[in-house]
Order: sequence, then C-alpha cells, then structure tokens
Amino acid sequence: MATGSPAPGDDPALAAVPPFVNPPARAPAHTSTPAPVPTPGDVPAATERLLHTLLAEVHTVAPMDLPVLVDRCAPLLGVENIVIYLVDLQQRYLTPLTHGLSTIAVDTSTAGWAYRTIDLRVEESPEGGLMAWLPLVDGAERLGILGIRTVALDPTRLRRCRMLASVLAMAITSKRAYSDSIARRSRTEPMDLPAEMLRALLPPRTIGNDHAVSTAVLEPAYHIGGDAFDHSLTKSTLHAAIFDAMGHNLASGLTTTVAVAGCRNARRAGADLPKLVDTIDQALGQWLPDQYCTGVITQLDLADGLLRWCNCGHPPPLLIRGQRVLDAALERPEQPPMGLPAQFSTAPRAAYEMPLEPGDRVLLYTDGVTEARVEGGGRLGLRRFTDSIIRGAAAGERAPETLRRIIHSILDHQKDQLRDDATLLLIEWRPPRR
Repeated sequence: MATGSPAPGDDPALAAVPPFVNPPARAPAHTSTPAPVPTPGDVPAATERLLHTLLAEVHTVAPMDLPVLVDRCAPLLGVENIVIYLVDLQQRYLTPLTHGLSTIAVDTSTAGWAYRTIDLRVEESPEGGLMAWLPLVDGAERLGILGIRTVALDPTRLRRCRMLASVLAMAITSKRAYSDSIARRSRTEPMDLPAEMLRALLPPRTIGNDHAVSTAVLEPAYHIGGDAFDHSLTKSTLHAAIFDAMGHNLASGLTTTVAVAGCRNARRAGADLPKLVDTIDQALGQWLPDQYCTGVITQLDLADGLLRWCNCGHPPPLLIRGQRVLDAALERPEQPPMGLPAQFSTAPRAAYEMPLEPGDRVLLYTDGVTEARVEGGGRLGLRRFTDSIIRGAAAGERAPETLRRIIHSILDHQKDQLRDDATLLLIEWRPPRR
C-alpha cells in the first residue's frame, strides 16, 4: 500500500490526507461472514462485486434499510463504517439515517464544510484512523453527506466511495418521494397543513446542467403561507418561476398550488409564456375566484442565453452582471396578478425578452425578503441582500450556498419569526466555453 502524499494523477482531494497505515483486523459486523477487504490485485473483481451488490439491491431495498445496505458494502470498499446523513429542510443540520447517532451542525462542522462546498473533507477520527466526509449530490441538488470511517484512504477506496455516493444519491431521490421515514428524518419540528401541501408540490431546491443552474430557498419551512417556486429543465430551455399568493392561510396555499399546477400543465403541453399565464388566470378564475397570485415566470434558452419572462404584479427580477446589479434592467410595464384578468380584463399577457451574457445571474424574490427586519430594526432591502449574493460569487461560493446563508441570516435576525414568507430563486447562465 502506498504511503505519504498521493502520487501525480491521484485525486487532488487526498493531498491533505495523513499517511496511510496498514489496517488492523476488522471484527465481523454481522452474523454472516463479511466480505474480505480486497487487496490491490483484486481491484477489478471487488469493483464488480460492489456494482453487483448495489445495482441488485438498491432498487428494492426499503428506504430506511439503506443503512444496512451500505454497511454490507463497507468491506467491499475497504472501509470500516459508512453512515448516511441527510440535510434537514432548513439546511442547518445533517441527520443520520442510522438511529442512535447525533445530528451534525452544517455551519460549524467538518462534515458541514463538505456539504457547503460540495467537496471531500478528511479528518482524524476520534475512534482512530480517518473520517472522510463525501457529499451526496443528485445532479445539482445537495442531499447530505456520507460519513466514511477508514484506517486508510487511497485513490481506489475513494473511487469506490464516490461510486457508492452516486448510486445512493439517485436511490434517496427516488425513494424519498414516497417514504414518510425519510421525510421525518429531514424535519426538526411539526409542519402545518398548508406547508405540507406545498412541500409535496415543490421541486428540488437546485437543478442545473453545464449551461445553467436554478436554485431556490423558501422560508418559513414549516409554516408556509402562499409562496412557492418551480423550475424545470429541457434539452434547450431552463424554466423557472416564483409565486406569491394573497394571504397566509390554507386558501393562499391552495391558490399557489393551483398556480404551480397550471404552470406545469401548460408548460408540458408546449404553451408559450402568454398562453401559460392565461392558463393560470383561467384556472384561478374558475376554481378560486376570490383569490389571486403574483409571480414571475421565466424561460432561458440554454444555447444563446435569451431570457423571456412574464411579470404578473410581482417585484421585477434583478439582473446581476459581474459585481453589480444593473439598475432597472428587467423592469417592464406592470401586468395584473394571476387570477384577476379572468374577471376584469381581456387584454393578452405580454412576454418580454432580453439576451444574457455568460455569467449573468437573474434573481427572483418575494417581498417577504426585502421587508424582513435586520439587526437594528431596519429592513433588509434590495441592496443588502444583492450585495450578499455579489460577495458570495466573488468569493467563489456556489449559488445554493449563497442563498442558504442569506435566508439563515434573515431568520436569525428575526429569531425565526418572519412577518411574511421569504423566497429567493437565482438563475445562472454559464455556457461552456467554445
């Protein structure tokens, strides 16, 4: 086994790993005989066995039996122990799927550092050997962390652990859609009915590909009134939208639910933006005639960066280019909230266009963000929170982490008691260089 620093061509994340040591004998973890830790010459066979085990079992294993599966895989990976940690709804804690273990704070731990940066982190384990923290990411969505205890971490073991993390991320994403057990492990308090209804409708916090990313946060997580977001990717287009319904009760939650469902229904039928908004208008007018909803619905062409949007009575989107916000770049004539034209107007909806430049960011937000109170009693305002986004980008911070940090700052200054829902959605266009 190699010792010291990784050789050229090995994973650069291993550069800070302490020198490798020979592993001690490993006590059996099950009544059945565990698979032996593979030797370097057994790498192809071990990898084949690991793939067979994962692919054969991960599709049928019950969601809360995933820890048992990864425990059986540990010997094939050549590590001592593996624990799955999932992030909670507010992205403050990493909660183990294995019962009896403690949660880990995202902001003050090595594991949290790995989650925040989506990067491997290795430290000495209190139980001896090493503790490696490997992010669980499905596409662009951060799900949690794998905690891997091992006496040695070489490139072969790391490649196997990354393979396991990739398979688990897909399995967790598919199984959490129908698993109350996983939902419970991601919550730190009871959830109101309107919040339960909207959470079931929301997409992942972050989606993206090599051309663009859309990421969002919504608070309060357990007592939502009428805010929601939606985003989706096709081969050519990134769709993203933000909604803010009148009121803060079950009726406002129903209004937002109808608006999001109408948006998706029209979008999946290939409707253009005016027709899409008209679909929402008609649905609200028919089913919830006393309710309305403001919002911004966008479409971004992934190839050429053309942004198209409809603004329905909502604060205008902000265009961030480089290190500044372009004043009024996306302000256009106001249109009424969704649900009102069906009753009071027959004028067609207008869609606007603007070409983006590579690296541009478009920020959608609800007024609960700008009206939030900060330390000293003043309002957060547009300038303060856009400055935070600009500083985060300048420091190389990923967009999802920037929004997580901002929304926590808002909550902390108001002792988790928001006067209104606060939702942020950030779009980045970053086409590959030709």
